[in-house]
Amino acid sequence: MSLLPVSMTFCDYDRVQPLADGRVPIGGCDPVYFNLDVHDIFFRAIRNQEFDITELSFSSYMMMTARGDAPYRAIPVFLSRVFRHSSIYIRTDRGIERPEDLKGREIGVPEYQVTAALVARGLLSDEYGVKPSDVVWRTGGIEEPGRPEKLALDLPSDIRVSPIPTDKSLSGMLEAGEIDAVIAPQPPSCFGRGAAGIARLFPDFRKDEREYFAKTGFFPIMHVAAIRTSLVEQHPWLAGNVFQAFSKAKAIAIDRLKSHGAMRTTLPWLAAEAADTVALMGEDFWPYGVANNRIALENQTRYSFEQGLTPRKLTIEELFVPSTLEQSKE
Repeated sequence: MSLLPVSMTFCDYDRVQPLADGRVPIGGCDPVYFNLDVHDIFFRAIRNQEFDITELSFSSYMMMTARGDAPYRAIPVFLSRVFRHSSIYIRTDRGIERPEDLKGREIGVPEYQVTAALVARGLLSDEYGVKPSDVVWRTGGIEEPGRPEKLALDLPSDIRVSPIPTDKSLSGMLEAGEIDAVIAPQPPSCFGRGAAGIARLFPDFRKDEREYFAKTGFFPIMHVAAIRTSLVEQHPWLAGNVFQAFSKAKAIAIDRLKSHGAMRTTLPWLAAEAADTVALMGEDFWPYGVANNRIALENQTRYSFEQGLTPRKLTIEELFVPSTLEQSKE
């Protein structure tokens, strides 16, 4: 049987490198791998559907699924996961001392629908009572002017979202005091260079995030792996084989983290960090599959609905290719 040619693109995470370099094959496939920046991946996948197997923003994928026009079907492979206490940056001269003080403020986000903002808003709402309607949301590029929403929004009337001027950036406006806070996947440059009056809302975010996980069991999902819908329909075996390959690649990466005879990663206390993570989150601290991710999936489908991004709360079952909802066990 001839192999199925597929194009695939993901960031160069340690958990996908064994796929990218060929150590882990995808059964029945002849893959061509493109290593691209995540923003380029999302733009090209969503706007032009350029790839057969791709990384996608989880929030964007939920929106497309709810609208019934998703060109891809996800599998429960969660390529990026990040706690988002660390992603909220504030002006220190506005009397913002607690999360509750964000009510009534203007907060910048790169796009209202990005997953980092989805999760941060869910955190603020669930833990501190700051609802999306309590804030004025300003959208635009973090560092470069002119970033539009990738997907059209149809939000409830009580959620206020407007773009910043096309010649300004969120980092610049935060530094100039033109907005009160920013939620950003990466630190805005004004924070990175120590500009006066800029700080994290949660300065000791590692402690806060660990306590949050211990309390909730919620490890937020940022990005999923997805396969072109037409390929899933034409080749019923494909989704299961892709899931297995990603699972094997992740296992290699985890084993490598736990191998400390010679430090392969340029961090002196990586072994201690890995041990602390296992102690808090368990041996399978970066789980794939549905069964071990129900807390995250239920929370984030709820967030998407509560924040006006989807018209209803999606079920977990409709998010993923049916053959990947359950996995065989040895």
